[in-house]
Amino acid sequence: MAETKWIEKEIARVVAAGRAAPDEEREPHALSARYDNKHGRVVVELDNGCLFAFPARHVQGLEEADAKAIADIELLGGGYALHWPRINASLRIEGALAGILGNRKWMHRLAAKEAGSKTSEKKASTSRENGKKGGRPRKAGTEAA
Repeated sequence: MAETKWIEKEIARVVAAGRAAPDEEREPHALSARYDNKHGRVVVELDNGCLFAFPARHVQGLEEADAKAIADIELLGGGYALHWPRINASLRIEGALAGILGNRKWMHRLAAKEAGSKTSEKKASTSRENGKKGGRPRKAGTEAA
């Protein structure tokens, strides 16, 4: 029981210190968040007066969610995180501002998907040339079947 009281006092002390810290020492936090269904984005109003938006489907856990579940957004920790209770997904504001919308594996997959969808004139011309030669060249060391 004494251990619990010590922890409660420590938590209260840390929270009070955080609230007393000058604004420039605190990371931005959300005042509100909403889902813009028309554009498929989550829009967050920050305490510094800025608006921040990101594609909802890029957030780990939201990629398959329906619009109603995405629109149900809660603020956690005094606005330092967003939470979608219907799908049990959460996202820290600090991470979102840095472009981190999931764990490392998720972010690698998202980056690879984005990179693979990019087209350029060089890619198109190389593809046309390879098509004239019978398709994509075989990897080195691979024998014909």
